Amino acid sequence: MRRGGLLSEFTDARMFGAVDCPQMQESEPLRGLREDHRSFVFPFAVLFLVWCFVQVLPTAFTRAFMAQRVWADIAVGFPFVLGRFVTTVAIAMAYAAFANRRLAPQSARIRETLEGTGSGA
Repeated sequence: MRRGGLLSEFTDARMFGAVDCPQMQESEPLRGLREDHRSFVFPFAVLFLVWCFVQVLPTAFTRAFMAQRVWADIAVGFPFVLGRFVTTVAIAMAYAAFANRRLAPQSARIRETLEGTGSGA
């Protein structure tokens, strides 16, 4: 008799052996992976939110300043918006590099341990 939902065959314990999920969640490798992930995500999230508020507040409260022309028909607000776009792309690229350099090797070792193909099993 089939139990579970659509993905139950992919998460079935028979497929990976008997994996103790609560024990794995508290393991040192996974804890290190979470710490490394958070060490990047939390500071950058705070910095980006501060940057967004720095951009949104003048837009909301100093319309005359944001409407001043900088060059030709480009107002002060345009570089702000462009800066937000560039910042978003830069953070995404920095995270991709960080994840490839620091997170991917750790997650591969954890995956090998869970699948029983690594030296940890």
